[in-house]
Amino acid sequence: MRYEGADPVADIEEARKHFQRIDTDGDGVITAAEFKTALAQGGDWNVTDTVAEAIIKTRDLDGDKVLSFDEFWAYLSK
Repeated sequence: MRYEGADPVADIEEARKHFQRIDTDGDGVITAAEFKTALAQGGDWNVTDTVAEAIIKTRDLDGDKVLSFDEFWAYLSK
């Protein structure tokens, strides 16, 4: 998502919009179920609940089993 010479503010605004699309219930976190749904909508129908949970776990910095925007942004801006 980061591009050479791109405006970091624009990047974070785009990331926030993407986060909000995935966070379908609007509670401020992305659950494994929401993540799985987003992947399916993107055409990846093979993701199981277990795989979605494992992906969230690798990006979940505080161990609460969901992704906050800060965790989402930290992963994207690596």
